[in-house]
Amino acid sequence: MATFTQAPRSVWTAGRLGRRVPQLLVGLWLYGASLALMMRGSLGVNPWDVLNQGLRHHLGLSMGSWVTIVGALVLLLWIPLRQVPGVGTVGNVVVLGIAMDVTLGLLDAPQAWAARIALFVSGLLLNGLATGLYIGARLGAGPRDGLMTGLHRLTGRSIRLIRTCIEVTVLLVGVALGGSVGVGTVAYALAIGPLAQFFLRRCTVPEDARKG
Repeated sequence: MATFTQAPRSVWTAGRLGRRVPQLLVGLWLYGASLALMMRGSLGVNPWDVLNQGLRHHLGLSMGSWVTIVGALVLLLWIPLRQVPGVGTVGNVVVLGIAMDVTLGLLDAPQAWAARIALFVSGLLLNGLATGLYIGARLGAGPRDGLMTGLHRLTGRSIRLIRTCIEVTVLLVGVALGGSVGVGTVAYALAIGPLAQFFLRRCTVPEDARKG
C-alpha cells in the first residue's frame, strides 16, 4: 500500500481549497463510517478494532473514543522513529473516531444473515475507497501507516513483513483483552490490500494538482 510520511510544502497554498483537502476530509469520514458498517455487520472487524473492542470491554468509553486514543498513542511512537506528521495525520486521529461513533449511533445491527453480510461487504468496499481517498490526497500518512514506514526505514525489513507483524501483534493483544474475531476479520485481512491498491490508483492526486 502506498503511504506518505509527511505533508508536502504546498499544503498551505491555494491548492488546499481545491481537490486535496476536501478529498482528505471525505476519505477520513468515510473510513470512520466504514468501520462502523463492518462492526454492525457482526462478522468480525479489522485487527485494530479487535484491540479497540478489548479496550472498551475493560475500560469503557465508545469505540470511536478508542480509535482516537489508540491513534494518538501510536502517533507518539513516531517520535523515536523521526516520522513527520502532516495535516492528514492529525485529521486521521481526530476524524475517524467521531465518524465511527456518529455512524454507529445511526445504525442498528441487523439480525438476518443476508443483511449482516451486505452491511459488512459494504463497509469493506467503503474502507478500500476511503483509504484511496485519504492517502491519495498526499497530506500525510495515518498514525498506523507512519508506524509501518518508520519501522521499515529503521530496520530495513520489508513493508509486507513489518505490516504483518504489526497487524498480528495488535490482533493477539486485542483477542487477549476480549475483542472478537470472526470470518470478517480474515476477509478484511485478505481483501483490504487489493482494494486499497485499486482505489489508490484512481484517487491519488497527480503531482501537478498538488502545486495548486
